[in-house]
Parts: sequence; C-alpha cells; structure tokens
Amino acid sequence: MSYSPRLISIGLVSLLTLSARAEPDPNWLGHDRNRPAPAVVDPGYPSTQDHVGKAPSDAVVLFDGTDLSHWAAMDGQPSKWIMHDGAMECVPGSGYIRSLQSFGKCQLHLEFATPNPPHGHSQGRGNSGVFFGMGRYEVQVLDSYDNKTYADGSCASIYDQYPPLVNASRKPGEWQTYDILWTPPHFNTDGSVAARARVTVFHNGVLVQDDVDLVGGTSWMERVPYEKHPEKLPIAFQDHGNPVRYRNVWVRELDPHNRPEFYYADSALDALCGKYQDAEITRRDNTLILKMSGFVKVLHAGSPTHFYATDTDVQADFDPANKTVGISVGEDEQMKKKKSE
Repeated sequence: MSYSPRLISIGLVSLLTLSARAEPDPNWLGHDRNRPAPAVVDPGYPSTQDHVGKAPSDAVVLFDGTDLSHWAAMDGQPSKWIMHDGAMECVPGSGYIRSLQSFGKCQLHLEFATPNPPHGHSQGRGNSGVFFGMGRYEVQVLDSYDNKTYADGSCASIYDQYPPLVNASRKPGEWQTYDILWTPPHFNTDGSVAARARVTVFHNGVLVQDDVDLVGGTSWMERVPYEKHPEKLPIAFQDHGNPVRYRNVWVRELDPHNRPEFYYADSALDALCGKYQDAEITRRDNTLILKMSGFVKVLHAGSPTHFYATDTDVQADFDPANKTVGISVGEDEQMKKKKSE
C-alpha cells in the first residue's frame, strides 16, 4: 500500500494540531502535592420544559428572565426585542440583539423555542441564529422538526459549512438547549489567520458538531473569508422574521486571564474622546486610544466609565459629569485630568 505525500502531510498536520491542543502543564510533576486544586463551582441544575434551570456559579448570566439589561441592538442602542413569560422574544423586523459584554473562548448555554403552531416551511419556519464574533459566525436556529431544508442550513448546523451530525430537534414550541464551546480565530499581526475558529455543539444534550474548524465567516450563498477582528466580541441572536424565544442564557469564559470587556455604542465612546490637559483620547472601532507622555495605549471597556489596557496596568476612570478622567499606572495615584472645552 502506498501513501501520497499530500495525505502524509495532512496526517502530520492533524497530529501536530492535536498535540498542540492538549498537553499536561510541564510546570507540575505527576500527582504533584503542591499543585493547586480546581476551584469549587456550584454546577447549578438543568431546566425542564416547565422550569428554568440555574446557571453554574462561575457563569456570566446574560438573561435570567427578568430584564434585557445585558443586551442591545447591534449599534448599541436599546433593542426592540420584548420580554414575554420569562423569555426574550424576537420582534420581526427589529434587527439582531447582541450582548453588551464581549467574549473570547467560552462555553455558551442557551435555550430556545420556535413558534407553535409553526408557520412557513424550510428556512421560513422558526428561523433565528446564534452568532459569535459580532455577527460573523452562525450556529443555525431553525424549526427542523419534520421540516425539510438544505442540510447545512438545518437546526444546529454551522451555517453554509457543516450540517449537524444528527437532527436532534424537538417539536415546535418545546424548549430546546444548545451548549456550545467556542474558540475564536487567532490572527497574525499582518491579518493572516494563525488558527481558525473551532466550534463544538450539543443540541438537546446530543453532540452534533465535534470540534469543527470554520473555513471563514458564515453567510448565505457565499463563503466569506476571514478578516482580522478582535478575539473578544459580543454574542448575538438573529432576527430572521420569526418570533423565536430564548431563555436561561449564560456564558463561562474559558480563559482564566480574561477580564470583562464590553462593547458600547460608538456615540457613547465618542462622548469620552477629546483632549484632557496633556493627554488625548480618541476612538478606534470599539476601543479608546490614550496618547500621553509619548506613549500610546489601547483601552478596553470594563464598564461605561472604566477602561483599561491589556499590556500594561494602565486604567482610566471617566467622570462625564465633571468632564474629567483619572489615569493611573500600576499602584500610582490617579492623575486627574480636565477635559478641554
């Protein structure tokens, strides 16, 4: 039996990829008595059709049935989705809804229900979607119970790329679960792809996407190439013209060094920009740029008024009412700076 160089090369790449994904930490001995024990987490409990479950104690709860305070329209303005019987419901024509907080590598849990009685057929029946990367990468939501459509657009597909391994859909109106492991793509400084995005999906407890590599963005009738973007971006739900409902949405961040980062409207960030004595603050996409004492630092949002750099302990606390910003470096005392008129 002979093997082509191409197959051998693919096999080596696969082995190298697998070995890079999981290796024991070399800083600890086997059975090392000094190795810290895992943190204790209350695992919560699962939902039933009639009762909403409880998120793990280390999760960021994005929706618990009480309000939409963790969500906004894609432009950062208040969303037109509504609250209905403890669920967030899409209002057709209102546009996507997205989280205020941004996420990188994470575990996402959500529950959804498509309309009952069902209306339409194929892609017009109970259609929505779960998006990572601010609308770039979609796990399809669809009423796929006795509803024929193209395979890579069915429920739990990675849209236009990977059909689910099986159709695990429940009947229209019944609550269904997604548990998704999301690894965002990594980019080199020149914008080229260092590592592609990966997704694992459990639909109603059934594995339907097994650590698949995304070839780029997901889109209708085209394969969208990767474009460099921040690793941490909001999670979004799609308005596709159907009143799909969501509940019990929570996220566990899987990078222990992550700090909370939020994605606010451009207008809110622009209001903070300007000259503050010997410092200048401008906006670049969804971050602020601090220029001071010959240094340039990118500041990420930890709250509407608190921003921080990720490469140095530089923090900026804004007081819009008094038009000031307090800038601190390390343990140094805040340097209060007044905004120029």
